[in-house]
Amino acid sequence: MADAGTFRRPLYPAIEPYATGALGVSRLHSLYFEEVGTPEGIPALALHGGPGGGISTDMRRFFDPSRWRVVLFDQRGCGRSVPHADLSENTTWDLVADIEKLRERLGIEKWLVFGGSWGSTLALAYAALHPERVTGLVLRGIFLLTKAEIAWFYQNGASNIFPDAHDRFMAPIPSAERGDLVSAFHRRLVHSDRATRIEAARAWAGWEGETLSLQGPKGKPARFDEDRFVEAFARIECHYFMNRGFFPEDGWLINQAHKFGHIPGWIAHGRYDVVTPLSSAWALKKAWPAAELDIIPDAGHASLETGTVDSLVRATDRFADRLG
Repeated sequence: MADAGTFRRPLYPAIEPYATGALGVSRLHSLYFEEVGTPEGIPALALHGGPGGGISTDMRRFFDPSRWRVVLFDQRGCGRSVPHADLSENTTWDLVADIEKLRERLGIEKWLVFGGSWGSTLALAYAALHPERVTGLVLRGIFLLTKAEIAWFYQNGASNIFPDAHDRFMAPIPSAERGDLVSAFHRRLVHSDRATRIEAARAWAGWEGETLSLQGPKGKPARFDEDRFVEAFARIECHYFMNRGFFPEDGWLINQAHKFGHIPGWIAHGRYDVVTPLSSAWALKKAWPAAELDIIPDAGHASLETGTVDSLVRATDRFADRLG
């Protein structure tokens, strides 16, 4: 781990895809995907957060483009995948199956899986079901999608650190419904009236935008202010949280650690991550002996904070040395 006083690695330069495409995964859903780097490089899959967040151009830049073949895709219902913001046939297990279809489509035998926040959740679920397809895991902001984590961030926990932002978050919800904020938001995010959905979506996304970085609201991605983005982000995210990630039991990911525990891994987690507290990464490290945990001393949840970028770039470089 590089401390705050030493040189920290930046992102690699901006890069454009060398290939893009659409993958039909059901009669309803078609996924946008892209490849960056070099076609002869080490295969890697980069998973975006949310769920419902969609890929960003910065996600391409955590990998040395001369050494990696990086695949990115917009998960069901978000980004450039269609239909937009649709909740039908949209579960964790659908997404895991989509990853396998994409791997087969691209003729990749095994790949490193990279993901942050919800991307770490999906990466771990994929590794639990298909460990033979994973050469390594590079994860950030561990989210195990447990009842305790959801209650901490949406109901009572982070609200004690950001009471002003939490009041803005709750503003669309009447006092009588605030005992279960996830359920109250879900009712509005699936409402037939688009204005009702957008009002709730703005509040939902605004809460995360205000808390994800130590830089505060100035550090949030610009797309958190775009109605098209926030509708998919909030609707799909709340849909998954209402259904507890579609996992058969609370804490399912930790209980599956014996299936992926031999896979080498790197966990980057901000000490001051309010969205997904460090306790989740700590619990995962204890259950996953092959993983290294890098606690970033001056970072929150955002992927683009200086110390987190440094940790993740160093990790992908190390894996390139190891796998290449």
